[in-house]
Amino acid sequence: MEKVKTDSLKSANYIKIAKNPAAAIIALFASVLLVASTFTGCKKNKTADENASDKTPSSKMTVGFSIDTLAIERWRRDCDIFMNTVKANGAEVVVQNAGNNTEEQNKQIQYLINKKVKVIIIVAKEADSLTETIKLARSHGIPVIAYDRLILNSDISLYMTIDSEKVGEIMAQELYKKKPDGKWFCIYGPKTDYNMTLIRNGVSKIIDDTGVKITHTFFTDGWNYDLSYNEMARLLLQKNIPDAVICGNDAVANSVIQAVSEICPGKDISISGQDADIAGCQNIIAGKQLVTVYKPITKLAEEAGLYAVELAKGKSIKELVPENQTINNGYANIPVVWLNPQAVTKDNIEEVIIKSGFHTKDEIFR
Repeated sequence: MEKVKTDSLKSANYIKIAKNPAAAIIALFASVLLVASTFTGCKKNKTADENASDKTPSSKMTVGFSIDTLAIERWRRDCDIFMNTVKANGAEVVVQNAGNNTEEQNKQIQYLINKKVKVIIIVAKEADSLTETIKLARSHGIPVIAYDRLILNSDISLYMTIDSEKVGEIMAQELYKKKPDGKWFCIYGPKTDYNMTLIRNGVSKIIDDTGVKITHTFFTDGWNYDLSYNEMARLLLQKNIPDAVICGNDAVANSVIQAVSEICPGKDISISGQDADIAGCQNIIAGKQLVTVYKPITKLAEEAGLYAVELAKGKSIKELVPENQTINNGYANIPVVWLNPQAVTKDNIEEVIIKSGFHTKDEIFR
């Protein structure tokens, strides 16, 4: 499959104001309408009813993108890259932001089905909450791609992801180097995010049959970071102090760091996260977080955009993905595209994060 560079398309609009005042007013009004029409994309959260008024050119293929939330930095980045890639390859995108609501996500996917999009890409709020809606999409001949969160017990066409079990292994390996025994906490994201199960499996692979004991596990419902902060604070106030903490992502890690800094400042607790977001990288530089995990989300989002366009053109999954790459989601063995994550520590953050362009030096060291 030939890739098309996503940064090659640039446009500029020029409006010449006529000397005639009436013409000038008309031109100015037209320019306002043009600017207003361009301010759409990943930042705005619409309901399915509001989106029913969206217009997309019938002459172009349309791809639907249903995302759990855009409140997290990482998902906004994925969304923008995905949209740019799809558009650069000749298709339109309709984005639906569920606002962290499962019922809304089901409604929005039904809207995309009614809009007759050619492909639907989904970042699921809950792993097992979309079975009937996906069944409806497939009955209309619409391929469904689960993006970076496996959707369980559903007839999805493809799963595209970073290897989350490997993420768990990396976090545990880096913590184990510094704290090879003692007690660890695990403060994950929500149980409904199947990536947490995969990360947990990866952690177990590394620390089972070692001197490490997981003495407390907590799942942060709805990625509500007040909950992870409160849980860590509760434990510390009870003088239950761990040697290390595995965290579901960098935002969870940041909430844990906040609790530690307020309740037992200076305590040597090794903390891990994932996503390599700006706050996570800053915490690593400051010595507050031992490791984050860089996930090549730029590549993942670009690949998802390219696969979506190819499927929209009528190509089959078998033409795009090797048959031996599958994962069982409770419904069937689903074709999967895996990308590999990488540990980020103070020793390699410049090489992995800054030199790659994932974040700038100014963003991290501001």
